[in-house]
Amino acid sequence: MLATANNDNTTEVKPDEKEAGGKPKPVVILTLGMAGSGKTCFMQRINAYLHAKEKQPYVINLDPAVFEVPYPANIDIRDSVKYKEVMKQYQLGPNGGIITALNLFATKFDQVLSILEKKEGLDFILVDTPGQIEVFTWSASGTIISEAIARSYPTVIAYVMDTVRCTNPVTFMSNMMYACSIMYKTRLPLIVVMNKIDVVDNKFAVDWMADFETFQEALDAHPSYSSNLSRSMSLVLDEFYQDLRSVGISAVTGNGCTSFFSAVSGAVKEYYDEYLPYLEELRSAIRTRKQGEMEEQMKKLKVDRGEEVPLHQGGSQDEYSSNLPPSFSNYEDPDGSDEEDEEDVQYEESSMAEASFDRFRLT
Repeated sequence: MLATANNDNTTEVKPDEKEAGGKPKPVVILTLGMAGSGKTCFMQRINAYLHAKEKQPYVINLDPAVFEVPYPANIDIRDSVKYKEVMKQYQLGPNGGIITALNLFATKFDQVLSILEKKEGLDFILVDTPGQIEVFTWSASGTIISEAIARSYPTVIAYVMDTVRCTNPVTFMSNMMYACSIMYKTRLPLIVVMNKIDVVDNKFAVDWMADFETFQEALDAHPSYSSNLSRSMSLVLDEFYQDLRSVGISAVTGNGCTSFFSAVSGAVKEYYDEYLPYLEELRSAIRTRKQGEMEEQMKKLKVDRGEEVPLHQGGSQDEYSSNLPPSFSNYEDPDGSDEEDEEDVQYEESSMAEASFDRFRLT
């Protein structure tokens, strides 16, 4: 489905999935995008839009290096982790400092989820991420945070791209590749937000996604090695475009906000129809694996305690005897006495079982 409406006449999203108490679950909008694409301005715009519609948003800022945010953040990573102190203490550069700050914050993210669970009447949770997209997208802390949120609330990724810079078809293809990689990595519903349409209309980008030949013609005007690569990749992404939601929006004027939230409504449905079953399959596979590991450990424990000796399936008594320890199968009495031989075997078996149990108890 290729959603590209730019008008404000579509219906707005109404989160109708219920929590245990019958209240609607808030929808999480996780904002990602290249540096300079306008993520923070986009966050400010949709926050203002929701307040104007009398919806209750809850805003989380995960950028530890931002100097100032133009919106009131309910939870701000800068209140918990001091970015410059992290750089000084661990002797890190800018990107290393951001990653370390996110890692430290991720260790306490369960407290963030606890705070969200106590909040009532929320309609949306807006999450702003660091300007360096790779710091969040491909880091362990970014994965932990995004998966923790997605397990608890319907989550939609808003990938913000700079429409002005994407007039270059090579830059456009780079953004599409990144959007594709994020979608397949997280498996979450994704909306491509073409920002800054007050400067350049996004119709050219919509045409490029809908018509392969139109994009090829644009590449012909920029002959280079990168153009050849983009031409090849456009064939690969043709199927990706068919299921992609994209909207044009202006973070300055607010044009396209209603279309964006209409796309969010469809993405939330996709979350419940596709992501939750996938998540349940993962949980079932983990439970099955853990149960198998536990049964295997119990079998090993019984063998160590002498309660059970493993047999080869379909094996004969001779094969069984050959698998026993020497004291069980090949014990020889130097005196040749059968009675003493039997007593020694019984004594040896009892001693081995007690020793095995003592080792288990000490560990």
